[in-house]
Amino acid sequence: MTSPAGAPAATLAITSLDDFIFGRAPHPVRCGRGMEIGAGTVIPEINFTLPPIAIAEDTWPEIRRQYAEMIEGVCRRAMELEVPALLVEFETLPPMTENPAWGAEICKLLSNTLGTYHAKHGLRNALRLTPNDTREFQRPPLLRRGKYWEGMLELFARAAEAGADLLAIESTGGKEVSDEALTSADLRAVVFALGVLGARDMAFLWKQIVAACRASGIGPSGDTACGFANTAMVLAGQKFIPKVFAAVVRVAAVPRSLVAYEVGAVGPSKDCAYEGPYIKAIAGVPISMEGRTAACAHLSSVGNISQAVCDCWSNESVQNVRLLSTNAPTVSLEQLAYDCRLMNTAARSAEDARRLRDWLTESDAPRDPHAWVLRPDVVLRLAAEIMEEETPYRRTRRAALAALEELARAHGAGELRLPPQEARWLDTLRRQADTLPEDESALLAEMLDSPAASKFLPAEYGL
Repeated sequence: MTSPAGAPAATLAITSLDDFIFGRAPHPVRCGRGMEIGAGTVIPEINFTLPPIAIAEDTWPEIRRQYAEMIEGVCRRAMELEVPALLVEFETLPPMTENPAWGAEICKLLSNTLGTYHAKHGLRNALRLTPNDTREFQRPPLLRRGKYWEGMLELFARAAEAGADLLAIESTGGKEVSDEALTSADLRAVVFALGVLGARDMAFLWKQIVAACRASGIGPSGDTACGFANTAMVLAGQKFIPKVFAAVVRVAAVPRSLVAYEVGAVGPSKDCAYEGPYIKAIAGVPISMEGRTAACAHLSSVGNISQAVCDCWSNESVQNVRLLSTNAPTVSLEQLAYDCRLMNTAARSAEDARRLRDWLTESDAPRDPHAWVLRPDVVLRLAAEIMEEETPYRRTRRAALAALEELARAHGAGELRLPPQEARWLDTLRRQADTLPEDESALLAEMLDSPAASKFLPAEYGL
């Protein structure tokens, strides 16, 4: 069977380390009210959500009040701090995707406030709508039919009318297999989930998203391997799985995320897609990243290095709770604004921009394998290897092998510090990777004859 989104091996959009820098992408994105992303200025991207509250008809007035409070506080502080532009992301909560009218209503509320601040105060801005992927709420998931899919489709179609300028998603096709595979450090099953199942779902899903965006004139931005690689990163941080395994999963997730751009996504990538630097190097699209400013949502070991080549700088998401100064979303916006101000000041000089990028890199890279695979020079090397292959599966297999080789090289050279138990996992994972078949049909046949077959429906992946 032919793998989806297969394409001839391609050269990278960015090949020189000197050109791999924050704020600049080969293919900038124009969107919203006077926004241009990737054209030389790093832009803060703020994401906020509700504190614990039931989402229902009787609580809806309070929910509207909270979102109105959050967007007003963020916009006002953005003006006071003279941000060059502002990207706001609205990630729906599950009931807002299951009931698309609710998601569209909040999107419109946010859009109206952004429009007012642009008209009255000249605040350049854009709104990214990210419906959550509710298809995983049924197991095995129905990915191409059923009530969850229909709710997502309706919200895609209503995005432009609701005031969104960009459309994104955190898709989950293949997650039903990867969840268990991650906890057992089963690289073979993870590669299957990402390179066979996930890539097929991405091709199907993103054709729908791109079509909806083109029909309404908004931008199809990007996806993320959050449910796969971020899950691995967090599990590793909690010492449930090896850190080197999580780092390999991150690189192995690149071909899956890349499918969105091969079928028409234009960026910026999703902030929680820590594989973003690879996407920028390969496809040339601007990327949004998160790091230390996302500590309000989750902890990580890549707080600085994730900023090294970003075009938007995000907080991931923060609840609308009161802090000593003011509400948390406004605090997050201030933190993002000051970080962006520093990067944009450095960007006035190419030499200073590269120096800051390298400081951000060196502060994290030697300490953690996940940080090491985000080094800009490592990204360019591994991305070039990935793109020597022609299909998502073969790229995923190559990504895992190349990442393991790079981690072993760096550790052997004394550049990457690994405790003995982590270093031993490099050999274990390499043995797993060496047995991955070159032909994905062989791996598919194996998985269809394994316990993993009960977790997914082949027809939902076009198999």
